[in-house]
Amino acid sequence: MSDPQSPTPASDSAADLARWRLILGRFAEPCLGAAGGTGSKQGQMDRVLDYLYGREYRGRGVRGKGGKKGAHDGDSESRHGGDEESVLAVPEWIQQVRELFPADTAEIIQKHALDRYGMTELVTDPEVLKKLEPNYELLKAILSFKGMMQGEVLETARKIVRHVVEELRRKLAKDIRQALWGRLNKQRRSRLKVLRNLDWRRTIRANLKNYDKERKQIVLGSLHFFSRVDHHMPWHIIMAVDCSGSMMDSVIYSAVMAGIFKSLPALRVSLTAFDTAVVDLSDQVDDPTELLMSVQLGGGTNIAGALGYCESLVRAPTRTIVVLVTDFFEGGNPNDMIATIKRLCESGVRVIGLAALDAVAQPVYDKALAERCVAAGADVAAVTPQRLAEWLGRILS
Repeated sequence: MSDPQSPTPASDSAADLARWRLILGRFAEPCLGAAGGTGSKQGQMDRVLDYLYGREYRGRGVRGKGGKKGAHDGDSESRHGGDEESVLAVPEWIQQVRELFPADTAEIIQKHALDRYGMTELVTDPEVLKKLEPNYELLKAILSFKGMMQGEVLETARKIVRHVVEELRRKLAKDIRQALWGRLNKQRRSRLKVLRNLDWRRTIRANLKNYDKERKQIVLGSLHFFSRVDHHMPWHIIMAVDCSGSMMDSVIYSAVMAGIFKSLPALRVSLTAFDTAVVDLSDQVDDPTELLMSVQLGGGTNIAGALGYCESLVRAPTRTIVVLVTDFFEGGNPNDMIATIKRLCESGVRVIGLAALDAVAQPVYDKALAERCVAAGADVAAVTPQRLAEWLGRILS
C-alpha cells in the first residue's frame, strides 16, 4: 500500500495542475503540463505559484503549507521536517517567474501579485523594479503606489513610467494625427496635385465639355483637388480629467492624448485634473510622464467645480471643445454641473463627455446623470483614443 503522505508523481501532477488551473485558467496547462510529472522544474513552478496563491488557499482552509488538506488525514500543519526550502525573497520570486513561465503566463502572475494580493513591495523596492518588464499593468501599479516611493525607487519608477508612456504615445500618435489632420476637407480646394486628394466628381463635371465622341473618353483639361484640413484653425481643446480611483486608465490615456494634441500645429490645449479640487496641469502637457507622476489618484469628485473652471478658460466659444473625462458619479451638486453644461453649449462650446477613454472603452458610470448631460447639450460616449480623434476630426473639419 502506498504511503498516503507520498503521492505518486501522476497524482501529484494532476493535483497541482487542477489547483493552478482554478486560478490561472488557460495559462496553467501550457506551463505546468509541459514540465512533465513532478520533476524539478514543476516543483519550482509549484513553489513559485504557492508563494503568491498559497495564501489564498490557506485562507480558505484548502491547503496547508507543505500538505494538501482533505486529501489525506486532514492535518493543516506541515508534514515535512526541517529541510524545507527557505522562503523566497520578492526579487528572487520575480526572477523565477520570468525564467520558469512563458511570457504571457508570467504577465498574468505579475498582474495578480499587484492587483489581487497587494504585494506592494513589487513597486517600493528598487531591486524589484529593475527586474520587472516595463508594461502597462506595471505603469498602473506604480501610479497607484507612487506616494509610498522615495529616493532611488522613485527615480527607477519614473524611468519605467517614461518608457511605457513613450511606447503608448508612439503607438497612438500616427493614427491620431491622421484622424485629426488627414481628413479630407471637401469644402476647400487645393492646388497641391496629389492623387489621393483628387476630387473626381468635380474634375469629371468640369471636363464634360471635353468629351471626345470618337474615342468615347473625357479629355481632362483641368484637375481639381480636395484640401487637407486647415492646420491654422484656432481651436482650443480643454480637457477636464476625473482623477478618482476608478478612472486610472482614462487618466493615463488622457495625459498621452493631451500631449499628442499639443504637438499638432495651431491647436491650443488646456488640461485640468480634478477630484474635490481642480488643478491646472496645462504647463505639463508636453511631458505626460511628469504629469502622471504629479497626479494624485483617488478621493472624491466635484465635476461641477471642474466644469466651472473650464468655463473660465473659454475665450472663443465657437472654436472651443471641452472634453470631460469622468464616470459621472458627482460628489457635488449635479444641478450646478448641468447648469454649467447648458451655459457652455448655449454659448457655442462643444461639450464632449467621455465615460471612458482607454483601449477597451468599457465604462462603469452614472447613466442617469450622463443622460441629463446629453439633454443639456453635451455629447456623451465611451471611446478609444482613435475614436476620440476621429470625433474631434469631424468637429475640426
